[in-house]
Amino acid sequence: MPVVIFVLGVAVFAQGTSEFMLSGLLEPVAADVGVSLGSAGLLTSLFAVGMIVGAPLMAMVAGRWPTRYALTGCLSLFIAAHIVGALTSTFGVLLATRVVAALANAGFLAVALAALPALAGPHRVGRATSIILSGVTLACIAGVPGGAVLGQVLGWRSAFWAVVVVSVPALIGTWALVRTESGKSEAAEGISLWGEWRTLGLPQVRVVLMLGAVVNAATFAAFTYLAVITTNVSEAGPGWVPIMLALFGIGSFAGVTLAGTYADRSAHVILTTGSVALLIIWTTTALLAAYLPALLVMATISGATSFAVGSTVIGRIITTATPTAPHLSGAFATAAFNIGAALGPAIAGLAISTTGTTTSALWTSAALAAAATTLTLFTPTRQPSTP
Repeated sequence: MPVVIFVLGVAVFAQGTSEFMLSGLLEPVAADVGVSLGSAGLLTSLFAVGMIVGAPLMAMVAGRWPTRYALTGCLSLFIAAHIVGALTSTFGVLLATRVVAALANAGFLAVALAALPALAGPHRVGRATSIILSGVTLACIAGVPGGAVLGQVLGWRSAFWAVVVVSVPALIGTWALVRTESGKSEAAEGISLWGEWRTLGLPQVRVVLMLGAVVNAATFAAFTYLAVITTNVSEAGPGWVPIMLALFGIGSFAGVTLAGTYADRSAHVILTTGSVALLIIWTTTALLAAYLPALLVMATISGATSFAVGSTVIGRIITTATPTAPHLSGAFATAAFNIGAALGPAIAGLAISTTGTTTSALWTSAALAAAATTLTLFTPTRQPSTP
């Protein structure tokens, strides 16, 4: 696998850390800039919105540039947003930097994913996708807890500076390793960016996009409420929460890594069997949630299976959409991932409000996994060839 793929993974690690780290820093941020905790929460929600909107928007803008300039431009903008965020004392400016960082993050990920067939080879897209997305899982395991510790010891601004420190070497490596002409297929030359939107009308593309959104919705429906389930349902002490989240993250990294080994030749098998497995896993987790040892085990298994299936379907989106949308295939995959990440917690929250039980989040994930299982029946059994 080319070294540049691992460099892109480091950049995604920094971006994933940035996306999730503020969940543990909202109180000190709110106190420092003089806003309520609810207002500070906009820093995370607007980032998510920026990722969904930014993926196609930034891909259309950056898609007109050579891949080298598009990737380094997005990453430079991401770094600049964090420098300004670390220096400002005004909440409005800080909020604006989070929106800019989200747009840059979305653009970088969209361009990077779309460039994988050229950078890694059309028959190694699944493996390359797993390496890049492992940056997100490592962010959950190490980056987010590390940012929280830095915030507690040195202040929340130090977490922003840490993201900059990790991002700069990735920026240098991307500039050095991505050739100016890299990432553009021959098909890309004759297809207009606006014309690429017609790809969404293709049934095989629509079904994998829906599958990606539903699988990730199932993942984040449960993950969002995992800490609350740990303390309220299994009645464990708060000290078990970081252990539970770490086990989910470790399982996620293992699942992404293992799936990447087989995704290029067995993607359909992973998607079909994995979706059925998720239905069983989330149902079992819901039934055993009151027992802490069982919940610890199931958190690890669910993290591994969820991200194994999730990374595989992202790779399938890229290979399915690239022939007719070489610039926007990464944007479609990024949007599907983030739509799922936004819808899952919203649906789970509605279920919890309706039933009054936190385990409804786990049953929501099981229901979404059942929907994913149905969608796999309509996914193409053969991976399309990339021109």
